[in-house]
Amino acid sequence: MSDLQREVSELERKSATAARLFDIRRIIGGLFVVYGVIVTIAGISPSVADLEKAEGVHINLWTGLAMLALGLFFLIWLKLRPIAPPTVAAEPTE
Repeated sequence: MSDLQREVSELERKSATAARLFDIRRIIGGLFVVYGVIVTIAGISPSVADLEKAEGVHINLWTGLAMLALGLFFLIWLKLRPIAPPTVAAEPTE
């Protein structure tokens, strides 16, 4: 195997690792979980003014729980169906 082929295969391996690391499901899921926790904490004990604005509905609590569920869905989806590394077609040698 020539040096050029080794270098190309090394770059392909790094590219596949970067693609798995920056999978959009990981980013979206992580952000939804973080914001879901923040909004849920804010919705656990709302002020009277907040409840009056929302006509008695604990909107922050329900929205935070929904965001948590969506974020966990994305992270579980990422775990169950990871990105397959790209396959390299073997070139015929001359």
